[in-house]
Amino acid sequence: MTARRSQELIALSPKPSTGLPLDETLKIARQIGEALEAAHEHGVIHRDLKPSNIKITPDGVVKVLDFGLAKALSKDSAAGDLSISPTLSLAATRAGVILGTAAYMSPEQAKGKPVDKRTDIWAFGCVLYEMLTGRRAFEGEDISETLAAILRAEPDWNALPEATPAAIHKLLRRCLEKDRKERTPDIAVARFELKDALTAPRIEPGAATGFATPKSSTFTPPAVVILMFEGFRSR
Repeated sequence: MTARRSQELIALSPKPSTGLPLDETLKIARQIGEALEAAHEHGVIHRDLKPSNIKITPDGVVKVLDFGLAKALSKDSAAGDLSISPTLSLAATRAGVILGTAAYMSPEQAKGKPVDKRTDIWAFGCVLYEMLTGRRAFEGEDISETLAAILRAEPDWNALPEATPAAIHKLLRRCLEKDRKERTPDIAVARFELKDALTAPRIEPGAATGFATPKSSTFTPPAVVILMFEGFRSR
């Protein structure tokens, strides 16, 4: 059995319009967070996190791929030149490829402003939302509409599954703050929230209070971050 990308898992879900099962989503998201944390600790911003860059092996290990657009976490390298943004630097000419990247861009990235690790946290929120709901947080018929949604619209929070813990609702809202000063400042914060959500007992929706059997998660394998740099060397 070969490894699958996270977007394939969403498509193969028994109910693709409602995303992946909650426990599976939280385990995958936690590992994505671990991988981003490892990259950030090495001074690297991914800048193009999206489902097609996330690979899940048959034994449940998550690998974050395609760091070809990564950049060092420094003021000099954070210059916001839209001409080298993920959307516009891709050689692909197919609209679907370009749009797929645009949908996960942070507001500051879409505006061509300087970026830091919080741009990855935004993309992480987009991916988590999509795994939970089976739909993108920000959509449009073309790139212009997609970027406009990122800059001005809010995700459909009502699309989140009923069983989504309140802490995950709060985490998503903080990850998808348009003002990055109000955004979750570090991916480690998200990882801790996900860990708590995975280990906390949960009651099934519709179950009678006091009679439901709490659910807890099982072991989550560590994530793997594959640093594929093009001319980049850690300092």
